Amino acid sequence: MCPHCGSLDRLTKVKANVEKRIRVGLWRCGECKKQFRATVGTVFEHIRLPLHKALQAVYLMTSSKKGVSAHQLHRTLEITYKSAWFLTHRIREAMRSGNLGPMGGDNGIVEVDETYIGVKKGTVKRSACHHKMVVLSLVDRATGEARSSVITCPTRSEVEPILNANLSRETRPVTDEAALYKGIVGKCLTYARPDQQPEA
Repeated sequence: MCPHCGSLDRLTKVKANVEKRIRVGLWRCGECKKQFRATVGTVFEHIRLPLHKALQAVYLMTSSKKGVSAHQLHRTLEITYKSAWFLTHRIREAMRSGNLGPMGGDNGIVEVDETYIGVKKGTVKRSACHHKMVVLSLVDRATGEARSSVITCPTRSEVEPILNANLSRETRPVTDEAALYKGIVGKCLTYARPDQQPEA
């Protein structure tokens, strides 16, 4: 089918010719007279890499349990880091479900917790966690869906809008006993220690 006009008839394959700069896999529509390739409308459209390397990147990213960095793809596929970075972003965008509706619902359980990662730019490393970036994560126990947000400081004023925007009213958030989660408006929070399971 032609991606330009939607026609299913009069589609002819154009013979590749390196001297005339005619690419491999080019098709021509007899209705709208436009040319196209099979990658039009996909995540691989306008990609400058060989298609087999792009498909290898998809396989590596989907089969790896802990994910694959752009640097690892750069080394494995023997492509530039810039190309690997661009490719990983395209593949992640294609894998995104697009569903940003409320998590949980129907008394579902969503785990909420914050962690400290890396070092903030322009800060002096200290013994406490003040020099690290704070990441708040929400994980749905039933579906395994996870959402993460970088916050400036782990305070109730920063956490409450994120919970209100991402959790359904019928959700049971499960978290630790940190003071910042207590008394959040409109939420029935369940506090659970790591060695305890919340009541059904």
